[in-house]
Amino acid sequence: MSFDRLIEKIIKTQNPTVAGLDPRLEYVPEFIKKKAYKKYGKTLKGAAKAVLEFNKGIIDEICDIVPAIKPQAAYYEMYGYQGVKTLYKTISYAQKKGMYVITDAKRSDIGATMEAYAAAHLGTVLVDDEELTPFGADAMTVNGYLGTDGVEPLLKECRESDKGIFVLVKTSNKSSGELQDQKIGDKTVYGLMGEMCEKWGETAPGKLGYSSVGAVVGATYPEQLAEMRAKLPNTFFLVPGYGAQGGGAEGVSKAFDSNGLGAIVNSSRAIMCAYKKEECDEEEYARAARRECIRMKEDILSYLPKITL
Repeated sequence: MSFDRLIEKIIKTQNPTVAGLDPRLEYVPEFIKKKAYKKYGKTLKGAAKAVLEFNKGIIDEICDIVPAIKPQAAYYEMYGYQGVKTLYKTISYAQKKGMYVITDAKRSDIGATMEAYAAAHLGTVLVDDEELTPFGADAMTVNGYLGTDGVEPLLKECRESDKGIFVLVKTSNKSSGELQDQKIGDKTVYGLMGEMCEKWGETAPGKLGYSSVGAVVGATYPEQLAEMRAKLPNTFFLVPGYGAQGGGAEGVSKAFDSNGLGAIVNSSRAIMCAYKKEECDEEEYARAARRECIRMKEDILSYLPKITL
């Protein structure tokens, strides 16, 4: 199953982290933007081309040490169809470099509409008698709060197309508790959602202990991370909120099992903007991103056992 492939990459790189590629134009070095604007003008196409070159530079530098990237769809959609094309090209480029790709789309709907989202981001579509792949990510984030109707179409892709999903359980944002911490009986809403992930995962089991149904559990809530890890033994975690949002390595260590597996931790801005923090030459932006990836890896591994099956 899909997360088996991700786990194998994590073990190979000894790195349980994912680089979030959520590029704002202000993150992109001036020399890249100037080159794109000279050819395409200060247009949506110019912006999208600049973002693509920026992404490729980072991917080239980190593909041998980081197992996965996580592009957030909104940062590409904001540049219209040219930006969406850049999302597709970013996914394809990273996969050709051997990286696992998680599209952070947080899609949520039911029935035929969710089937369309599943086909678009994870599966294939038929154009008459031709079967084609629209985006082809390895996994995507999903809002499961519509219930099973909104998840079942994705489970089909998980089983048939070797894909994975990460369902929002306990998110990293400050106001998440307004809904997710409320109780239904003696259980929290996020706890119930976690139980649903474990149940959904029974239909798409993996060989390495984790199903193809993962959970998003934020680094900013380490106690809940520990709680969910104990209660969801077959659910792989995507952990946002490390770094810029305040999550630390000691806290995120609670997401992992006794083998140093079971989770992958995301960092976005700190990686993309590492060159700004270092105040190095902007043409060193990709090398700075690599250095930040190594720093993050070493920080998290200092709290984990050796990663092994």
